[in-house]
Amino acid sequence: MQIRIAACQILTYPEVSRSVDKILDWMERAAADGIDAVAFPEAALCGYQCDPEYWAGAREEDFLKGEEAITAASQKLGIAVVVGTAHWEGGKIHNSLLVVDKGGERRGRYTKTHAAERWGNPSTALPVYTLAGVKSCFIICHDIRYPELVRLPAIAGAQVCYYLSNESGMNRERKFSAYRAMPISRATENSIFLVMANAPADLDAMQSVSQSHGNSKIIHPDGNILEEAGHFEERLVTQTIETDDAHRYIALRAVNDATILQDWLRKGVRKVSGDTGPTGQGEIEGTPKVAF
Repeated sequence: MQIRIAACQILTYPEVSRSVDKILDWMERAAADGIDAVAFPEAALCGYQCDPEYWAGAREEDFLKGEEAITAASQKLGIAVVVGTAHWEGGKIHNSLLVVDKGGERRGRYTKTHAAERWGNPSTALPVYTLAGVKSCFIICHDIRYPELVRLPAIAGAQVCYYLSNESGMNRERKFSAYRAMPISRATENSIFLVMANAPADLDAMQSVSQSHGNSKIIHPDGNILEEAGHFEERLVTQTIETDDAHRYIALRAVNDATILQDWLRKGVRKVSGDTGPTGQGEIEGTPKVAF
């Protein structure tokens, strides 16, 4: 099966309504380009906000209203969307993403597991959701440093990983090698696609702690970058992919080979929730079917 996917590299704003208007505009551009699923950066509904005063005054209803507008646009445009947001649960704020399938069907949320910010609270779920007909998993920014957050969903069936981020700015150049290596590693060590939507650098706020540095990209399961944005530009990074290329061979071999880690991985994959179906989907030549 072929699907057309995109990462949307844009700057957004502290005002949720203003950010949502921009997201809706780019959703329309993506739909006009025949995109099946588009991803937006971490905290796209508000920009990446580090000031505690911002979150003290943030209103849950603004975020919910913005998410409703994005869901309605998904239904109207026939496009799936993964968008960085925040949500409130049990009186706590969570740095999360919302997953909306084509036709405006909400699949669910994923909350950042390893928060790098003080306002975020950790996830209690590791979901796989079917998006544009393909089982997909999700991570947010600092999560990229924890391989098991992609390995376990890949074993459970995920063929695409959507990675939303707002990484360090251009003044933290020493981090760039690691930032480039980790998404490539998560793709190739699991034999799945990775779609990275990062915020671009902002020439008007180069020293801000909320800065990022762009380089949104789509990575093939063999580790090659298929398309990549620059540091400062706002654009769609697009690619038509063959889902059969995401054969998950390495992820499946990790859990099927009789190694010291086999039992640990089999217990771990039971933590994955959502659209996993029977444990162990698919069968690859030379690799036993996962069944446990």
